[in-house]
Amino acid sequence: MTDPRVGLTVTHRRYVPYAHGHYGGDLVDGAYTLGVFGDVATELAIRADGDEGLLAGYSAVSFLAPVQAGDVLEACCEVVRVGRRSRELRCWADVVARADPARGASAARVLDPPLRVVEATATLVVPASSDGTG
Repeated sequence: MTDPRVGLTVTHRRYVPYAHGHYGGDLVDGAYTLGVFGDVATELAIRADGDEGLLAGYSAVSFLAPVQAGDVLEACCEVVRVGRRSRELRCWADVVARADPARGASAARVLDPPLRVVEATATLVVPASSDGTG
């Protein structure tokens, strides 16, 4: 029997402030998106297990395209496996809107389709007392 938590997905959207642009072209370091995954995984753990849990690590991370200051980033985590205390998560992030300074200082555009920028596999750990009844 499949655990009902498998397939549970949580999504956050976040504007990437210009203060996070560290490199030429207002590029943002990869750790920014991993931090967003941590926030999404925390909500997922609360929903699935009634506890914030702990994002214990990543077994794979692929940076597919740059994140830039002025982006609107959509980050998602999905439960793909449930163990006694661990949850394997599939995480991905897309840029859904991006600044367009060539058109003006505050111009931006919606990306259709969104641009996939990061994919990762993560392990979330919850306390032994968490039983999913929240």
